[in-house]
Amino acid sequence: MFSNLAERFEGIFKTLRGHGKITESNVHDALKQVRRALLEADVNYKVVKTFLDEVQVESLGDKVLKSVSPGQQIIKIIHDRLVDLLGGQHRPVRFAKPPSPTIWMMVGLQGSGKTTTCGKLAGRFAKAGRRPHMIAADLARPAAVDQLKTLGRQLNIPVHSGTGNAVDVAIAGVAAATQAGADLIILDTAGRLHVDDDLMAEVMAIKSRVAPTETFFVADAMTGQDAVTSAAAFAERVGIDGVIFTKIDGDARGGAALSIVRVTGVPILFVGTGEKLDGIEPFHPDRMASRILGMGDVVGLVEKAQEAVDLNQAAQWEQKLRKSQFDFQDFYEQLQQLKKMGPLESVLGMLPGMSKIKGLSIDERAQKRMEAMILSMTVEERRHPELINGSRRLRIAKGSGNSVQDVNRLLKQFAGMQKMIKTMSKGGMKGLPKMPMPF
Repeated sequence: MFSNLAERFEGIFKTLRGHGKITESNVHDALKQVRRALLEADVNYKVVKTFLDEVQVESLGDKVLKSVSPGQQIIKIIHDRLVDLLGGQHRPVRFAKPPSPTIWMMVGLQGSGKTTTCGKLAGRFAKAGRRPHMIAADLARPAAVDQLKTLGRQLNIPVHSGTGNAVDVAIAGVAAATQAGADLIILDTAGRLHVDDDLMAEVMAIKSRVAPTETFFVADAMTGQDAVTSAAAFAERVGIDGVIFTKIDGDARGGAALSIVRVTGVPILFVGTGEKLDGIEPFHPDRMASRILGMGDVVGLVEKAQEAVDLNQAAQWEQKLRKSQFDFQDFYEQLQQLKKMGPLESVLGMLPGMSKIKGLSIDERAQKRMEAMILSMTVEERRHPELINGSRRLRIAKGSGNSVQDVNRLLKQFAGMQKMIKTMSKGGMKGLPKMPMPF
């Protein structure tokens, strides 16, 4: 989402680093470019003004102007102020004290992704040991109840529904979920295409009757400043405790995320990172600021890897790497674990410096073609690629819907990777990658 902004910041920082001495003129020129970059990213103009005022005051201080590396000092100031802009410290979600169940209520406009977000949160916290139930209180959109029930079946999580008045459905659903032993109740509510009195009256009535532990405003990152305006209206009239941004993996400019905390006064708690039901993660302002400024998010990457990678299997792979016995079957299994971490472009974006590589793009279709070719091999061929002769290559190509040239290219690349692994193994394991990357 922030790729264009990250690229702009990298250019500005490159110029700053090039100055051996920082002057007021240098600072003003840099901040002028920062202002333009933020406005082009659709950040609220009032937020931009406040942000730049804060940066300017610190940047012109004696500590910076007399520093050995003033450019780096200013970059740190921008980073710190960006963290503040995004909410400062990470704020974990709140849970009710047992035996009372925790109730999370979703509010927002129609199409923002409330129903899907209910499923994502329920699935995430079910894996963490909670006993979630969901309530379908969105009676305005005909397909909303069925959609939540479908998600419930996929996740094996109970969904409570009813007809008539949304307030009554919410109250009855909370009672039924509590009786069934739920310790986390996630309540879906109706949205509209715009903020209106009927919507506000309904969600205010539900909130007053069920007393949710947290009320989340779900915002579509693609809608830009409209999401900020709607969030401000909900914060004023209904009262919200946090924001969940959906579709941040899209090509939104990111201005809404950089504006919403200052405008509403509430933190961003989660971000949706993909269409799959595991595509949601807690929001960390410091990590997001680092990614925007091209510094990566190594901590987040490690956490993703810990969730996705089977440690026992990884240990077996390492032994095979040491003995130069890594084959196509191992490579395919690693690809499947790598896919659990999310889209490869998103994963690479968490590595420091990757934003500096212009035009960075991972062809997901090429990865699927590669998987198809590996699956078209017999088990023996995967274990012993040297057996794959001309007739076998033709069979693999036909079976996977690719050309013989594609199969030849895959075999050549894999042989090169094996050779590299063998060379590195002889020189010691230092720097040896534990997971070959499919690009």
